[in-house]
Amino acid sequence: MSTFNRRRFLGAAALAAAGTAAAGQGENTGRANELKIRDVRAIITRPLGLHWIVVKVETNEPGLYGLGCSTFSYQPVAVASVVNDYLKEFLVGKNPADIEDIWQSCYASSYWRNGPVMNNALSGIDQALWDIKGKVAGMPVYDLFGGRARDAVPVYVVPSSRSLKATEDSIRELRAQSYYYMKLALPRDVPKEHSPAIGTSKITLHNPKLGVQEHDEGSIYEPRPYFRRVLDLFEHVRSTIGREVELVYDVHERLPPIDGVGFAKDVEQYKPYFIEDLFAPEDNEYFRMVRQQSSTPMAMGELYNNPHEFIPLIKDRLIDFIRVHISQIGGLTPARKLAILCETFGVRTAWHGPGDVSPVGHAAHMHLNMNAWNLGVQEADPLRHMPDLVKEMFPGIPVPSEGYLRPNGLPGLGIDFDEKLAAKYPVGDFAHHVPKFANVRRADGTIQRP
Repeated sequence: MSTFNRRRFLGAAALAAAGTAAAGQGENTGRANELKIRDVRAIITRPLGLHWIVVKVETNEPGLYGLGCSTFSYQPVAVASVVNDYLKEFLVGKNPADIEDIWQSCYASSYWRNGPVMNNALSGIDQALWDIKGKVAGMPVYDLFGGRARDAVPVYVVPSSRSLKATEDSIRELRAQSYYYMKLALPRDVPKEHSPAIGTSKITLHNPKLGVQEHDEGSIYEPRPYFRRVLDLFEHVRSTIGREVELVYDVHERLPPIDGVGFAKDVEQYKPYFIEDLFAPEDNEYFRMVRQQSSTPMAMGELYNNPHEFIPLIKDRLIDFIRVHISQIGGLTPARKLAILCETFGVRTAWHGPGDVSPVGHAAHMHLNMNAWNLGVQEADPLRHMPDLVKEMFPGIPVPSEGYLRPNGLPGLGIDFDEKLAAKYPVGDFAHHVPKFANVRRADGTIQRP
Protein backbone atom coordinates (compact mmCIF):
# COMPACT_ATOMS: atom_id res chain seq x y z
CA MET A 1 0.00 0.00 0.00
CA SER A 2 1.19 3.51 -0.74
CA THR A 3 2.46 5.79 2.04
CA PHE A 4 -0.52 8.06 1.38
CA ASN A 5 -3.06 5.34 2.00
CA ARG A 6 -1.21 4.02 5.06
CA ARG A 7 -1.40 7.53 6.51
CA ARG A 8 -5.12 7.67 5.79
CA PHE A 9 -5.70 4.44 7.69
CA LEU A 10 -3.56 5.41 10.66
CA GLY A 11 -4.90 8.95 10.67
CA ALA A 12 -8.50 7.73 10.77
CA ALA A 13 -7.67 5.39 13.65
CA ALA A 14 -5.98 8.19 15.59
CA LEU A 15 -8.92 10.53 15.07
CA ALA A 16 -11.38 7.90 16.22
CA ALA A 17 -9.28 7.05 19.26
CA ALA A 18 -9.10 10.74 20.20
CA GLY A 19 -12.85 11.04 19.82
CA THR A 20 -13.44 8.00 22.01
CA ALA A 21 -11.12 9.34 24.69
CA ALA A 22 -12.87 12.70 24.61
CA ALA A 23 -16.22 10.99 24.99
CA GLY A 24 -15.02 9.38 28.20
CA GLN A 25 -13.87 12.64 29.85
CA GLY A 26 -16.03 14.45 32.36
CA GLU A 27 -19.11 13.30 34.22
CA ASN A 28 -22.37 12.05 32.73
CA THR A 29 -21.02 12.04 29.19
CA GLY A 30 -22.35 8.50 28.76
CA ARG A 31 -22.46 7.73 25.05
CA ALA A 32 -23.44 11.25 23.98
CA ASN A 33 -20.24 11.86 22.06
CA GLU A 34 -20.00 8.38 20.57
CA LEU A 35 -19.52 7.62 16.91
CA LYS A 36 -22.60 7.62 14.72
CA ILE A 37 -23.29 6.27 11.25
CA ARG A 38 -23.63 9.31 9.02
CA ASP A 39 -24.18 7.72 5.60
CA VAL A 40 -24.43 4.29 3.93
CA ARG A 41 -23.94 3.71 0.21
CA ALA A 42 -23.73 0.73 -2.11
CA ILE A 43 -21.45 1.43 -5.08
CA ILE A 44 -21.52 -0.81 -8.15
CA THR A 45 -18.44 -0.94 -10.34
CA ARG A 46 -17.41 -3.31 -13.12
CA PRO A 47 -13.78 -2.75 -14.13
CA LEU A 48 -13.38 -6.38 -15.28
CA GLY A 49 -16.91 -6.99 -16.59
CA LEU A 50 -18.18 -8.42 -13.30
CA HIS A 51 -20.38 -6.26 -11.13
CA TRP A 52 -18.70 -5.71 -7.77
CA ILE A 53 -20.76 -4.06 -5.02
CA VAL A 54 -18.80 -2.17 -2.39
CA VAL A 55 -20.67 -0.77 0.60
CA LYS A 56 -19.25 2.33 2.26
CA VAL A 57 -20.38 3.19 5.79
CA GLU A 58 -19.34 6.71 6.81
CA THR A 59 -19.26 8.00 10.38
CA ASN A 60 -19.58 11.43 11.95
CA GLU A 61 -15.81 11.36 12.54
CA PRO A 62 -14.25 13.00 9.46
CA GLY A 63 -12.23 10.53 7.41
CA LEU A 64 -13.41 7.47 9.34
CA TYR A 65 -15.36 4.99 7.21
CA GLY A 66 -15.60 1.27 6.59
CA LEU A 67 -15.80 -0.86 3.45
CA GLY A 68 -17.62 -4.12 2.87
CA CYS A 69 -18.47 -6.48 0.00
CA SER A 70 -22.10 -7.07 -1.05
CA THR A 71 -21.28 -8.57 -4.43
CA PHE A 72 -24.10 -10.58 -6.00
CA SER A 73 -23.06 -10.35 -9.64
CA TYR A 74 -26.27 -11.75 -11.07
CA GLN A 75 -28.65 -9.32 -9.31
CA PRO A 76 -26.46 -6.32 -8.43
CA VAL A 77 -29.10 -3.62 -8.87
CA ALA A 78 -31.46 -5.37 -6.44
CA VAL A 79 -28.76 -5.59 -3.75
CA ALA A 80 -27.75 -1.95 -4.16
CA SER A 81 -31.39 -0.92 -3.87
CA VAL A 82 -31.80 -2.76 -0.56
CA VAL A 83 -28.75 -0.93 0.84
CA ASN A 84 -29.51 2.52 -0.55
CA ASP A 85 -33.29 2.58 -0.40
CA TYR A 86 -34.05 0.53 2.73
CA LEU A 87 -31.18 -0.16 5.09
CA LYS A 88 -29.57 3.28 4.88
CA GLU A 89 -32.50 5.01 6.61
CA PHE A 90 -32.60 2.24 9.21
CA LEU A 91 -28.88 2.61 10.02
CA VAL A 92 -28.12 6.33 9.99
CA GLY A 93 -27.63 7.56 13.54
CA LYS A 94 -26.72 4.16 15.01
CA ASN A 95 -23.42 3.47 16.72
CA PRO A 96 -21.19 1.52 14.29
CA ALA A 97 -19.62 -0.29 17.25
CA ASP A 98 -22.86 -2.22 17.87
CA ILE A 99 -22.18 -4.81 15.19
CA GLU A 100 -24.17 -7.66 16.70
CA ASP A 101 -27.26 -5.56 17.35
CA ILE A 102 -27.11 -4.01 13.89
CA TRP A 103 -26.73 -7.41 12.24
CA GLN A 104 -29.62 -8.98 14.15
CA SER A 105 -31.96 -6.04 13.65
CA CYS A 106 -31.23 -5.79 9.92
CA TYR A 107 -31.61 -9.56 9.59
CA ALA A 108 -35.08 -9.44 11.10
CA SER A 109 -36.12 -6.20 9.40
CA SER A 110 -37.56 -7.80 6.27
CA TYR A 111 -39.47 -10.48 8.26
CA TRP A 112 -38.71 -13.14 5.63
CA ARG A 113 -35.11 -14.09 6.20
CA ASN A 114 -32.20 -15.84 4.47
CA GLY A 115 -32.78 -14.52 0.97
CA PRO A 116 -29.70 -13.88 -1.18
CA VAL A 117 -30.49 -10.22 -1.94
CA MET A 118 -30.96 -9.15 1.69
CA ASN A 119 -28.08 -11.34 2.90
CA ASN A 120 -25.64 -9.80 0.43
CA ALA A 121 -26.79 -6.30 1.32
CA LEU A 122 -26.33 -7.07 5.01
CA SER A 123 -22.88 -8.52 4.34
CA GLY A 124 -21.53 -5.27 2.94
CA ILE A 125 -22.73 -3.34 5.97
CA ASP A 126 -21.43 -5.96 8.40
CA GLN A 127 -17.95 -6.09 6.86
CA ALA A 128 -17.78 -2.29 6.81
CA LEU A 129 -18.61 -2.13 10.51
CA TRP A 130 -15.79 -4.56 11.34
CA ASP A 131 -13.50 -2.40 9.18
CA ILE A 132 -14.49 0.67 11.22
CA LYS A 133 -14.02 -1.14 14.52
CA GLY A 134 -10.53 -2.21 13.49
CA LYS A 135 -9.60 1.34 12.51
CA VAL A 136 -10.92 2.73 15.79
CA ALA A 137 -8.93 0.13 17.73
CA GLY A 138 -5.87 0.59 15.51
CA MET A 139 -5.86 -3.18 14.91
CA PRO A 140 -6.37 -5.54 11.96
CA VAL A 141 -9.77 -7.24 12.02
CA TYR A 142 -8.20 -10.64 12.73
CA ASP A 143 -6.88 -9.23 16.01
CA LEU A 144 -10.44 -8.30 16.98
CA PHE A 145 -11.40 -11.94 16.40
CA GLY A 146 -8.72 -13.12 18.83
CA GLY A 147 -5.50 -12.75 16.90
CA ARG A 148 -3.48 -14.89 14.54
CA ALA A 149 -3.78 -18.65 14.35
CA ARG A 150 -1.09 -18.72 11.60
CA ASP A 151 1.52 -16.52 9.97
CA ALA A 152 -0.07 -16.54 6.49
CA VAL A 153 -3.07 -18.00 4.67
CA PRO A 154 -2.51 -20.89 2.22
CA VAL A 155 -4.32 -20.46 -1.08
CA TYR A 156 -5.31 -22.57 -4.05
CA VAL A 157 -4.84 -21.51 -7.64
CA VAL A 158 -6.08 -22.71 -11.02
CA PRO A 159 -3.66 -24.13 -13.60
CA SER A 160 -4.20 -23.73 -17.33
CA SER A 161 -7.05 -25.73 -18.84
CA ARG A 162 -6.22 -25.38 -22.55
CA SER A 163 -5.27 -29.06 -22.79
CA LEU A 164 -4.05 -31.93 -20.63
CA LYS A 165 -0.45 -31.10 -21.51
CA ALA A 166 -0.99 -27.41 -20.78
CA THR A 167 -2.48 -28.32 -17.39
CA GLU A 168 0.52 -30.49 -16.59
CA ASP A 169 3.00 -27.79 -17.61
CA SER A 170 1.08 -25.11 -15.70
CA ILE A 171 1.10 -27.17 -12.51
CA ARG A 172 4.87 -27.56 -12.76
CA GLU A 173 5.25 -23.79 -13.17
CA LEU A 174 3.00 -23.10 -10.19
CA ARG A 175 4.88 -25.62 -8.05
CA ALA A 176 8.11 -23.79 -8.94
CA GLN A 177 6.42 -20.67 -7.49
CA SER A 178 5.68 -22.63 -4.26
CA TYR A 179 1.96 -23.12 -4.88
CA TYR A 180 0.79 -26.42 -3.46
CA TYR A 181 -3.02 -26.45 -3.79
CA MET A 182 -4.48 -26.58 -7.32
CA LYS A 183 -8.04 -26.47 -8.60
CA LEU A 184 -8.38 -28.51 -11.77
CA ALA A 185 -10.63 -27.54 -14.68
CA LEU A 186 -11.58 -29.68 -17.67
CA PRO A 187 -9.39 -29.02 -20.73
CA ARG A 188 -11.05 -26.88 -23.36
CA ASP A 189 -9.72 -28.86 -26.33
CA VAL A 190 -12.58 -31.37 -26.46
CA PRO A 191 -11.84 -34.41 -28.66
CA LYS A 192 -14.68 -35.22 -31.03
CA GLU A 193 -15.06 -38.69 -29.55
CA HIS A 194 -15.98 -37.10 -26.22
CA SER A 195 -18.70 -34.82 -27.60
CA PRO A 196 -21.18 -33.88 -26.32
CA ALA A 197 -19.56 -34.23 -22.90
CA ILE A 198 -18.77 -30.57 -22.71
CA GLY A 199 -18.86 -27.77 -25.24
CA THR A 200 -20.71 -24.69 -26.37
CA SER A 201 -23.69 -23.90 -28.53
CA LYS A 202 -25.52 -20.78 -29.65
CA ILE A 203 -28.70 -20.09 -27.73
CA THR A 204 -31.14 -17.37 -28.76
CA LEU A 205 -32.45 -15.17 -25.98
CA HIS A 206 -34.85 -12.25 -25.96
CA ASN A 207 -33.97 -9.31 -23.77
CA PRO A 208 -37.13 -7.29 -23.04
CA LYS A 209 -35.13 -4.32 -21.78
CA LEU A 210 -33.16 -3.95 -25.01
CA GLY A 211 -35.93 -5.24 -27.25
CA VAL A 212 -33.61 -7.34 -29.43
CA GLN A 213 -32.84 -10.97 -30.12
CA GLU A 214 -29.46 -11.87 -28.74
CA HIS A 215 -27.26 -14.89 -29.35
CA ASP A 216 -25.40 -15.99 -26.28
CA GLU A 217 -22.92 -18.78 -25.74
CA GLY A 218 -24.41 -21.68 -23.83
CA SER A 219 -22.55 -24.59 -22.26
CA ILE A 220 -23.34 -28.25 -22.92
CA TYR A 221 -22.77 -30.82 -20.18
CA GLU A 222 -23.69 -34.48 -20.59
CA PRO A 223 -23.28 -36.11 -17.17
CA ARG A 224 -21.71 -39.49 -17.90
CA PRO A 225 -19.20 -38.44 -20.58
CA TYR A 226 -18.38 -35.46 -18.33
CA PHE A 227 -17.84 -37.83 -15.39
CA ARG A 228 -15.37 -39.92 -17.42
CA ARG A 229 -13.42 -36.91 -18.65
CA VAL A 230 -12.90 -35.63 -15.11
CA LEU A 231 -11.48 -39.01 -14.08
CA ASP A 232 -9.18 -38.92 -17.13
CA LEU A 233 -7.97 -35.48 -15.99
CA PHE A 234 -7.14 -36.73 -12.50
CA GLU A 235 -5.42 -39.79 -13.94
CA HIS A 236 -3.24 -37.65 -16.21
CA VAL A 237 -2.19 -35.25 -13.44
CA ARG A 238 -1.40 -37.98 -10.93
CA SER A 239 0.52 -40.08 -13.49
CA THR A 240 2.62 -37.14 -14.71
CA ILE A 241 2.94 -34.91 -11.63
CA GLY A 242 2.55 -37.47 -8.88
CA ARG A 243 1.28 -36.72 -5.39
CA GLU A 244 3.31 -33.61 -4.69
CA VAL A 245 0.27 -31.35 -5.11
CA GLU A 246 -3.15 -31.20 -3.51
CA LEU A 247 -5.97 -31.27 -6.06
CA VAL A 248 -9.51 -29.92 -5.78
CA TYR A 249 -12.33 -30.11 -8.30
CA ASP A 250 -15.77 -28.46 -8.53
CA VAL A 251 -18.51 -30.73 -9.92
CA HIS A 252 -20.99 -27.82 -9.77
CA GLU A 253 -23.91 -30.18 -9.03
CA ARG A 254 -24.10 -31.29 -12.66
CA LEU A 255 -24.29 -35.03 -12.02
CA PRO A 256 -27.48 -36.90 -11.18
CA PRO A 257 -27.18 -37.78 -7.48
CA ILE A 258 -26.52 -41.49 -7.96
CA ASP A 259 -23.81 -40.70 -10.51
CA GLY A 260 -22.34 -38.32 -7.96
CA VAL A 261 -22.09 -41.17 -5.47
CA GLY A 262 -20.29 -43.26 -8.11
CA PHE A 263 -17.96 -40.39 -8.96
CA ALA A 264 -16.97 -39.97 -5.30
CA LYS A 265 -16.01 -43.64 -5.19
CA ASP A 266 -14.10 -43.62 -8.50
CA VAL A 267 -12.14 -40.42 -7.82
CA GLU A 268 -11.06 -41.61 -4.36
CA GLN A 269 -8.04 -43.43 -5.80
CA TYR A 270 -6.54 -40.08 -6.88
CA LYS A 271 -6.69 -38.69 -3.33
CA PRO A 272 -8.21 -35.25 -4.00
CA TYR A 273 -7.96 -32.62 -1.28
CA PHE A 274 -11.69 -32.18 -1.76
CA ILE A 275 -14.49 -32.50 -4.31
CA GLU A 276 -16.78 -29.48 -4.29
CA ASP A 277 -20.55 -29.28 -4.75
CA LEU A 278 -21.06 -32.90 -5.69
CA PHE A 279 -24.81 -32.45 -5.15
CA ALA A 280 -27.29 -29.58 -5.35
CA PRO A 281 -28.58 -28.30 -1.99
CA GLU A 282 -31.87 -30.04 -2.77
CA ASP A 283 -30.02 -33.37 -2.70
CA ASN A 284 -28.19 -32.98 0.62
CA GLU A 285 -29.33 -36.39 1.87
CA TYR A 286 -27.15 -38.13 -0.74
CA PHE A 287 -24.08 -37.10 1.27
CA ARG A 288 -25.05 -39.83 3.72
CA MET A 289 -24.72 -42.39 0.95
CA VAL A 290 -21.31 -41.02 -0.04
CA ARG A 291 -20.07 -41.24 3.57
CA GLN A 292 -21.08 -44.90 3.70
CA GLN A 293 -19.15 -45.79 0.54
CA SER A 294 -16.18 -43.43 0.19
CA SER A 295 -13.59 -41.42 2.11
CA THR A 296 -13.28 -38.78 -0.63
CA PRO A 297 -13.29 -35.39 1.19
CA MET A 298 -16.42 -33.37 0.47
CA ALA A 299 -16.68 -29.56 0.22
CA MET A 300 -20.08 -27.91 -0.04
CA GLY A 301 -21.83 -24.63 0.36
CA GLU A 302 -21.56 -21.88 -2.25
CA LEU A 303 -25.30 -21.96 -2.99
CA TYR A 304 -26.39 -21.99 0.63
CA ASN A 305 -28.23 -18.99 2.10
CA ASN A 306 -29.97 -20.54 5.10
CA PRO A 307 -28.29 -22.08 8.17
CA HIS A 308 -30.86 -24.88 8.04
CA GLU A 309 -29.26 -26.02 4.78
CA PHE A 310 -25.75 -26.53 6.11
CA ILE A 311 -26.09 -27.19 9.84
CA PRO A 312 -27.26 -30.83 9.39
CA LEU A 313 -24.28 -31.57 7.13
CA ILE A 314 -21.89 -30.15 9.73
CA LYS A 315 -23.32 -31.74 12.87
CA ASP A 316 -23.63 -35.14 11.18
CA ARG A 317 -20.07 -34.84 9.79
CA LEU A 318 -21.21 -35.40 6.20
CA ILE A 319 -18.87 -32.76 4.74
CA ASP A 320 -15.22 -31.92 5.40
CA PHE A 321 -15.00 -28.32 4.14
CA ILE A 322 -17.58 -25.54 4.33
CA ARG A 323 -17.61 -23.53 1.09
CA VAL A 324 -20.24 -20.88 1.73
CA HIS A 325 -20.12 -17.55 -0.07
CA ILE A 326 -19.56 -15.22 2.89
CA SER A 327 -21.64 -12.36 1.50
CA GLN A 328 -24.42 -14.83 0.65
CA ILE A 329 -24.90 -15.71 4.33
CA GLY A 330 -24.67 -12.13 5.60
CA GLY A 331 -21.03 -11.22 6.18
CA LEU A 332 -18.23 -11.73 8.68
CA THR A 333 -20.44 -11.94 11.77
CA PRO A 334 -22.31 -15.13 10.75
CA ALA A 335 -19.25 -16.57 8.97
CA ARG A 336 -17.14 -16.31 12.13
CA LYS A 337 -19.84 -18.11 14.12
CA LEU A 338 -20.05 -20.73 11.38
CA ALA A 339 -16.28 -21.29 11.47
CA ILE A 340 -16.47 -21.94 15.23
CA LEU A 341 -19.37 -24.37 14.74
CA CYS A 342 -17.39 -26.18 12.05
CA GLU A 343 -14.34 -26.44 14.31
CA THR A 344 -16.46 -28.25 16.90
CA PHE A 345 -17.35 -30.94 14.36
CA GLY A 346 -13.99 -31.27 12.60
CA VAL A 347 -15.03 -29.40 9.45
CA ARG A 348 -12.49 -27.06 7.85
CA THR A 349 -13.16 -23.76 6.08
CA ALA A 350 -12.60 -23.00 2.39
CA TRP A 351 -14.81 -19.98 1.71
CA HIS A 352 -16.08 -19.44 -1.83
CA GLY A 353 -13.83 -16.81 -3.43
CA PRO A 354 -14.15 -16.59 -7.25
CA GLY A 355 -13.81 -13.52 -9.46
CA ASP A 356 -17.28 -12.33 -8.49
CA VAL A 357 -16.07 -11.53 -4.97
CA SER A 358 -14.74 -7.99 -4.81
CA PRO A 359 -11.20 -7.29 -3.54
CA VAL A 360 -12.79 -6.05 -0.31
CA GLY A 361 -14.48 -9.43 0.07
CA HIS A 362 -11.21 -11.30 -0.51
CA ALA A 363 -9.56 -9.14 2.16
CA ALA A 364 -12.38 -10.02 4.58
CA HIS A 365 -11.87 -13.73 3.84
CA MET A 366 -8.16 -13.39 4.60
CA HIS A 367 -8.78 -11.77 7.99
CA LEU A 368 -11.23 -14.49 8.97
CA ASN A 369 -8.77 -17.14 7.82
CA MET A 370 -5.90 -15.61 9.76
CA ASN A 371 -7.89 -16.26 12.92
CA ALA A 372 -9.80 -19.50 12.21
CA TRP A 373 -7.83 -22.44 13.60
CA ASN A 374 -9.73 -24.87 11.34
CA LEU A 375 -8.83 -23.19 8.05
CA GLY A 376 -8.36 -25.55 5.13
CA VAL A 377 -7.40 -23.28 2.24
CA GLN A 378 -8.51 -19.96 0.71
CA GLU A 379 -9.67 -19.60 -2.88
CA ALA A 380 -7.55 -16.78 -4.23
CA ASP A 381 -6.75 -17.43 -7.88
CA PRO A 382 -8.54 -14.23 -9.05
CA LEU A 383 -6.16 -12.18 -6.91
CA ARG A 384 -3.18 -13.45 -8.94
CA HIS A 385 -4.58 -11.91 -12.11
CA MET A 386 -5.79 -8.49 -10.99
CA PRO A 387 -4.57 -5.80 -13.42
CA ASP A 388 -3.02 -2.53 -12.31
CA LEU A 389 -6.40 -0.83 -12.76
CA VAL A 390 -7.92 -2.92 -9.95
CA LYS A 391 -4.87 -2.48 -7.72
CA GLU A 392 -5.21 1.27 -8.18
CA MET A 393 -8.95 1.14 -7.48
CA PHE A 394 -8.44 -0.98 -4.33
CA PRO A 395 -5.18 0.09 -2.62
CA GLY A 396 -4.08 -2.58 -0.18
CA ILE A 397 -5.62 -5.46 -2.17
CA PRO A 398 -4.11 -8.76 -0.94
CA VAL A 399 -1.95 -10.49 -3.56
CA PRO A 400 -0.83 -14.13 -3.18
CA SER A 401 2.87 -14.93 -3.23
CA GLU A 402 4.66 -18.26 -2.88
CA GLY A 403 1.42 -20.04 -2.08
CA TYR A 404 0.15 -17.67 0.62
CA LEU A 405 -1.71 -14.46 1.37
CA ARG A 406 -0.06 -12.24 3.97
CA PRO A 407 -1.93 -9.37 5.64
CA ASN A 408 -0.37 -5.91 5.48
CA GLY A 409 -0.91 -5.23 9.20
CA LEU A 410 -3.00 -2.08 8.66
CA PRO A 411 -6.02 -1.37 10.87
CA GLY A 412 -9.40 -2.74 9.83
CA LEU A 413 -9.51 -4.81 6.66
CA GLY A 414 -6.36 -3.10 5.37
CA ILE A 415 -7.89 -2.14 2.02
CA ASP A 416 -9.18 1.15 0.57
CA PHE A 417 -11.40 2.10 -2.38
CA ASP A 418 -11.06 4.85 -4.99
CA GLU A 419 -14.66 5.88 -5.70
CA LYS A 420 -13.76 8.35 -8.44
CA LEU A 421 -11.94 5.69 -10.39
CA ALA A 422 -14.71 3.16 -9.77
CA ALA A 423 -17.28 5.61 -11.16
CA LYS A 424 -15.60 5.33 -14.57
CA TYR A 425 -16.80 1.70 -14.72
CA PRO A 426 -20.51 1.96 -13.89
CA VAL A 427 -23.22 -0.66 -13.93
CA GLY A 428 -24.04 -1.65 -17.50
CA ASP A 429 -26.89 -3.27 -19.41
CA PHE A 430 -25.26 -6.60 -18.58
CA ALA A 431 -26.74 -6.22 -15.10
CA HIS A 432 -30.18 -6.86 -16.63
CA HIS A 433 -29.16 -9.86 -18.75
CA VAL A 434 -29.99 -13.49 -18.10
CA PRO A 435 -27.06 -14.93 -16.07
CA LYS A 436 -24.73 -17.33 -17.85
CA PHE A 437 -25.79 -20.18 -15.58
CA ALA A 438 -29.22 -20.06 -17.22
CA ASN A 439 -27.57 -21.43 -20.37
CA VAL A 440 -26.06 -24.69 -19.10
CA ARG A 441 -27.93 -27.49 -20.88
CA ARG A 442 -27.89 -31.16 -21.76
CA ALA A 443 -27.20 -32.04 -25.37
CA ASP A 444 -30.97 -32.39 -25.95
CA GLY A 445 -31.59 -28.85 -24.67
CA THR A 446 -32.72 -29.64 -21.11
CA ILE A 447 -31.66 -26.93 -18.67
CA GLN A 448 -29.08 -27.93 -16.06
CA ARG A 449 -28.97 -26.50 -12.57
CA PRO A 450 -25.64 -24.84 -11.76
